[in-house]
This record gives sequence, structure tokens and C-alpha cells, in this order.
Amino acid sequence: MKTIGNTVEEIINNIPEERRPYFIKLHNIIVENLPKDFSAGISYGGLGYIIPHEIYPAGYHCKPVEPLPIAGLASQKNSINFYHMGIYLIPELLQWFEDEYPKHSKQKLDMGKSCIRFKKMEEIPYQLIGELMRKITAQEWIDLYESKLKKK
Repeated sequence: MKTIGNTVEEIINNIPEERRPYFIKLHNIIVENLPKDFSAGISYGGLGYIIPHEIYPAGYHCKPVEPLPIAGLASQKNSINFYHMGIYLIPELLQWFEDEYPKHSKQKLDMGKSCIRFKKMEEIPYQLIGELMRKITAQEWIDLYESKLKKK
């Protein structure tokens, strides 16, 4: 199932009931650990963790009406998926995450380029995700984004 809704609350309320406690806990951990100038909001129709236009007016280069994303959270058919663009762009951050993951979960890391899939909800490494969210400040993310992603 995909996350659907026009607000953070609507998305959370549309999560299947058996997943909702895990999803809410993960969302809350992310929000509690967001550095200054990041916020939870809607990004590409889903739950995103973004730098709002008030902080970064240019928005996302692919679609400037969208705020600049760093992470996202979705409920898919077989898993809760957490997306983090920093682990995609920063090799040292990816290495740190891969090294730390086994210390926080018995499950094998199920990951794509920026997507971490949690199929066993009771094995979500909440503390590790919180640490990951604190690793990049908004200004560091903007600087990295502008140096690597933004079309000039």
C-alpha cells in the first residue's frame, strides 16, 4: 500500500492499522532528530523531511514547486520504506550506516540506493535512524545539493 494524503496527519491516518504504530514511531524519531531548518511535510505526494521554501526558495531542481527533500517515509506493499538522499550522495555516510546497522538490528540490511526497506517492523532500528537524521545540517545539505545535484 502506498502512503496517501495531503497532509502529514492524513498520510499517517491512511497507514494500515497493523503498521501504524511502527510508522508513527519511526516518523516521530525522525522528527525529533531533524536538525534546525528541516521539517516534516509533503514531498512528491508522500511524507517527506524537507527544507521548506522559506529556507531554500529554489526548491527541488526537478520540480521547483517541491521543497528540497532529504528523506522520505512510505508504507509500501511489503514494507515500510525509509529514503535518505544523504546515504546516496555521501559515501562516508553510507559506509557509517552499513557498519552501524548490524549493531541495531538482527535483520539483514535491505537497501537500494537511497531506500531502506523494513519488512519486519519489530526490527526497525529507530535509534540508528535518529542518529542518521542528525548527521547533516540543513546548510550542509544545501551546499552538497548545490554542488552535486542542482542544474546550473
